[in-house]
Amino acid sequence: MTARSTRSKTATRTRLAAVGSLAVAGALLLTACGDQTDSGGGDAGSSESGKSAPLFSKLPKKIQDAGVIKVGTNAEYAPMEYQEGGKIVGVDPDIAAALGEKLGVSFQFTSGSFDGLITSLNSGRYDVAISSITDTPARQNGLDEKGKKLGPGVDFVDYFKAGTAVYVQKGNPKKINSIEDLCGQTAAVQRGTTYEQALQKQSKTCTDAGKKKITIESFDNDTEAQTRVKSGGAVAGVNDYPVAVDLARKADGGNAFQVVGEQVDAGPFGIAVNKDNKELTSALEAAVNAIIEDGTYKKILDKWGAQSGSVDKAAVNGGK
Repeated sequence: MTARSTRSKTATRTRLAAVGSLAVAGALLLTACGDQTDSGGGDAGSSESGKSAPLFSKLPKKIQDAGVIKVGTNAEYAPMEYQEGGKIVGVDPDIAAALGEKLGVSFQFTSGSFDGLITSLNSGRYDVAISSITDTPARQNGLDEKGKKLGPGVDFVDYFKAGTAVYVQKGNPKKINSIEDLCGQTAAVQRGTTYEQALQKQSKTCTDAGKKKITIESFDNDTEAQTRVKSGGAVAGVNDYPVAVDLARKADGGNAFQVVGEQVDAGPFGIAVNKDNKELTSALEAAVNAIIEDGTYKKILDKWGAQSGSVDKAAVNGGK
């Protein structure tokens, strides 16, 4: 996790959702439809203009006919994906819109809980999941953090990179300078993320060294974790680096939080695709490379101040 390493209604999403909960096949599906918005392509897939898009022919026929790629997301992590004026906006929706131009289809985003995205993807509710999801071997293979097989896993088309960051109250009253300083402290985090796993790993390192464990408070969404830090109930929060930086810059006009230390464990964010849909995976890889090559990708990252996460080329299952 993040990079979801690496979110807020503002933040390395290392948003790696807890691998176990993301991968569980047969877990309850999201019951709420969530918020929906289209990004890129309009009805292009079913029109002549869509069919003439440079990469339209690479898509599976089912998606060509539908003209839409259904996307599952958790829109709580500015600048990556969040809600504004009733729409889901951010780095990921803009990248999806650019991919839609190359593929000749639209990307329709639905926001739900992060730890249900992969389960819902593999059930057929979504065609892909785009939500600052860190590409890891465990997620690829449907394993939990202990290596137990929980589901079929997914393939990833990697398009960004980010790591885990620690954020604290503005002024840093507890003098936390890195994740190592959290031994014996209380930290808040979103449940099912890679940064929750980072805290669990660090807590074990603390106890192995004879120090007190980290008290980890895990919440269903990142906003609750932020509130806990802001109130002083937790000395720090952990998030994807770009999300934490955006949070520190914007929350309460920049007066609520600050990021401490450097980002750690940087890894790739990937578009998650069902393992049986190799044709879609290949089409998305080609589209990511196309927007990198024509400069659109750089313009999007520059717009959102997310240049630190840029990659030179798409990769499939590049997480190590």
